Amino acid sequence: MGSHDHLFKVLIVGDGHVGKTSLVHRYVEERFCKSYKSTVGVDFALKVLPWSNTETVRLQLWDIAGQERFTSMTRIYYKEASGCVLMFDVTDPSSFRNCHRWKEDLDSKVRLAGGSPVPCILLANKCDLSPWQVSRESVEAFSESNGFVAWIETSVKENKNISESMRMLVEKMMASRSIAATPEKMGSSFKLNDLATPMASEDGGCCSGLRADP
Repeated sequence: MGSHDHLFKVLIVGDGHVGKTSLVHRYVEERFCKSYKSTVGVDFALKVLPWSNTETVRLQLWDIAGQERFTSMTRIYYKEASGCVLMFDVTDPSSFRNCHRWKEDLDSKVRLAGGSPVPCILLANKCDLSPWQVSRESVEAFSESNGFVAWIETSVKENKNISESMRMLVEKMMASRSIAATPEKMGSSFKLNDLATPMASEDGGCCSGLRADP
């Protein structure tokens, strides 16, 4: 039996300064930086996961800038997404309130091939800080009422629940693909040059300039 690659486009969305770029660097490069410049438009990175003896998962991570929220550009960025990570900062209640509009924006602009919502996981980031300005009860209620795969407390700084969260999302995307995919569609990919006008993050800072591997 030959090997098979699964390529998934994963959106990383949420308000600015909630830790999206730090999440990508922690997950892809296994490092944390305290300072970096804000992403402008969208940035990209690739994470390769050996999934089984015959399967490899390749995650194309799209770090969407917080200021792109609810603009016409997000429709281009969201195109053909397989999954989504929605993040907020537990010490910033406005970033949690805005999750509702982020999720509405996502669901209105992209769907899976069968018409189902794109699997989305909700990350309550910076859980190492206190006091929390958002109650766990309100996060739980929001997650359940808006169809998230799950919500998870994370700390990018302390590397808490980062790999576990992403693995949960991959498992959901794999399950969704096995249900919806037809043989001719299996292994289909999204090309970076399908984006009409890609934008890159500003240069500078140890955590700027994400790149997708060849």
